[in-house]
Amino acid sequence: MYVKGVGMTKYGILREATPLLAYQASLQALKDADMTMSDIDAIVCSSIEWFFSDERQRHFSSVLSSVFNTKVPIIRTPTACSSGGAAFWTAEQMGFDNVLVVGSDKLMACKTERVTEEFMMAAESKYEQNEGLNFPAQNALVAQEYMQKYPQTNMDHLAMIAHKNHQNAKVNPHARFFGKEVTLETIKSSPVVASPLRLFDCSISADGAAACVLTKDKTDIKVAASDLCSDFMGTFERTDNTSWDATTTIAKNVYAKAGITAKDVDIAELHDAFTIVELIAYEDLGFAKPGQAYKLIEDGYFTRDGKLPVNLSGGLKAKGHPVAATGLGQIYELVQQLRNQAGDRQANNPKIGLAQNIGGAGANISGTILKKVST
Repeated sequence: MYVKGVGMTKYGILREATPLLAYQASLQALKDADMTMSDIDAIVCSSIEWFFSDERQRHFSSVLSSVFNTKVPIIRTPTACSSGGAAFWTAEQMGFDNVLVVGSDKLMACKTERVTEEFMMAAESKYEQNEGLNFPAQNALVAQEYMQKYPQTNMDHLAMIAHKNHQNAKVNPHARFFGKEVTLETIKSSPVVASPLRLFDCSISADGAAACVLTKDKTDIKVAASDLCSDFMGTFERTDNTSWDATTTIAKNVYAKAGITAKDVDIAELHDAFTIVELIAYEDLGFAKPGQAYKLIEDGYFTRDGKLPVNLSGGLKAKGHPVAATGLGQIYELVQQLRNQAGDRQANNPKIGLAQNIGGAGANISGTILKKVST
């Protein structure tokens, strides 16, 4: 399959309802593809029902049928924060000629207490939920385990990841932190949320939508590989949380299918719900050896001018995390970069991009390799 068009709304505090955001991003993707809805054979959508439920509607796929005025097959992929990546993988497997993939969510109309409670339902079983093990606490435990095993890594390395992503978001018009300067000192002096994670080690919620059109017709962007892997819900069920099996599995599979190695990747959009998650991904995806990512962070390896720019969009950390739209927002960014259309955040002529989208704490992970090809 090939990517023919992409579209994306701004991420932030938006007035539009979830279906309208999906409509806006989809229209952009169709326009970019020089297509209309009549050219689409099927739609795969991602939206988290609990946020959409304020509109008192649990059947998002049929809502989109009304919005788009179409009767093609429409299915939804609810895999928490990896829903967008799962939707992309599902669309790539379906066998249709042209598939619209769209993710849309609204979080900012919900109170923080409710968002926290609902996220817990995607993080752990009911037993851990009752004990208050929310996402920051869960990922803080992961960070603690990592730093105990690899004591060379400390909170300052996590701060450098956050700073890198904020520097990228500052020049991304779609990002919630667009135009905002966040200094390394600001990050280091921010309050501890769950040790060792500070406030700026945690991603920012947002409303937003992203979409793409997949086609069998050859375009300039080829889907060289796409994979999806699920793992245990609870981090306590795993023997080691310094590496996530689902990521290492998809890395092995997508590299083999694309006929490349980690060294061939030019840019990457990684799921930085927390800075420790991005750090672990460096190692699980083969960009760094286990326990050695801190050296590359110190060397600026993953910055915009580094050897392997990561999260040029600003990532979940600073672009924003509208849950089900996040994975497709990563695809949007990779396509813009591979087309050399990313403006001030443009990497140096990338040819191969990788996206990693995570649901839960390593519980459901998608991976995609996109290649720039001649047409």
